[in-house]
Amino acid sequence: MTTPAARLVASTAAAATAVLLTGCGSDGARAGADDGVGVVAAFYPLQWAAERVGGDRVTVTSLTPPGAEPHDLELTPQDVGALSETDLLVYLEGFQPALDDAAAEAGDAAWDAGQAADLSLTADAHAHEGESEEEHAEHAGEEVPDPHFWLDPTRLADVGDALADRLAEVDPDGADTFRDGAAALRGDLEALDAEMAQGLSDCAVTTVVTGHDAFGYLADRYGLDVVGVSGLSPSTEPSPAQLAEISTLVRERGVTTVYTETLVDPAVAETVAEEAGVQTAVLDPLEGLTEESAGADYLEVMRADLATLREGQGCA
Repeated sequence: MTTPAARLVASTAAAATAVLLTGCGSDGARAGADDGVGVVAAFYPLQWAAERVGGDRVTVTSLTPPGAEPHDLELTPQDVGALSETDLLVYLEGFQPALDDAAAEAGDAAWDAGQAADLSLTADAHAHEGESEEEHAEHAGEEVPDPHFWLDPTRLADVGDALADRLAEVDPDGADTFRDGAAALRGDLEALDAEMAQGLSDCAVTTVVTGHDAFGYLADRYGLDVVGVSGLSPSTEPSPAQLAEISTLVRERGVTTVYTETLVDPAVAETVAEEAGVQTAVLDPLEGLTEESAGADYLEVMRADLATLREGQGCA
């Protein structure tokens, strides 16, 4: 769901990437610049973590604008300009394909948060756009790494610790600031984790049906079972047979709520809910913030998600 301003012709993106190579991989880090260490984050959770860890020693911008779906990111000339000037690119390999090639060529200036997050979960990619039913059947069950680690607060805390170390390499004089920022971030995330563990410890329904397969790490952390209507990318569309299968699962498992999402068209999830005769509620995968988000930052939105889940899953 990219905006027209975010779309680029492939040849333009390729040429822009070539411009990027000379900037991000250079040794001209601006650790002593008046505006601090320049950090470009791929999307919101990485932006938030970088701001918390870096404090006033970093200037953080996000490649994914507010309200845009980060899966669909395409590099604009303005994006490339920002990358060519930055000291550090914080991204997640495999999450935004348009960024991967640029990051691979950026050398030491690119830092993959997935290495610290331990992307240990996999998920069925579900729908394969453009495939016939026969081709889809052939690929059904294929699993790919699940990138949505930030919905487990403890994994995001691990990323914060590792990011502090990486920032200290760019700006050694700021090492204490980064270490303290990461420690404060971990404290907040561990408190959130404890709240979520308690709040989701006794739920009448443990199957969580969501718009796309983004909540695997949350489910794994708190003893739930998640079923995504779409695959890991919300742009994929399930077949009628898959929709019918999920609707049947909703009825059989006593699911009372199907969760739609921010930034994603709710139509497919609403179809499942209507077919199964259950209600819908909005559960935010925190891929980005909008004016409609149920909070001003990661912590507030996660707590809002916790309240939504407690009601929708019948938690005591």
